[in-house]
Amino acid sequence: MSEQDKSNEWDSLWQEYTKSLDNWKTVYEQIQKASSDMQEKFNQVWDKATVESSTETMKLFTENWQKSMAEVGMNSFKEFTENWQKALSDSNAATFKQFTENWQKTLSSSGLEQMNAYGEMMKKFAETWSSMWPKS
Repeated sequence: MSEQDKSNEWDSLWQEYTKSLDNWKTVYEQIQKASSDMQEKFNQVWDKATVESSTETMKLFTENWQKSMAEVGMNSFKEFTENWQKALSDSNAATFKQFTENWQKTLSSSGLEQMNAYGEMMKKFAETWSSMWPKS
């Protein structure tokens, strides 16, 4: 193989790599935006629920949500449960807000596992919501 062929092969490979990197960046930015949008809507739902729902209703909802997460093997959210129990025992808006902030910090750690777990958790939130308040 001539030096020119080796150089062309390297250039081609490098171009493919940089194209793949650009694609990855685009997808990553889309995931960040989608996650941010979903979290914003979750926060709006959560704020509305804490204002308009009784502590008993919120407790029942969270128990059902935790149960559904455990059923899909999400027992790694022990901290979620502990923070939620504290939020219930204190039962005021500031504590619920602190709960969601702590939860978001926990889930914003790096790794695809965390991203997948976050997606599953939000999916179970939606499923639990639908089972407690089905659309008429």
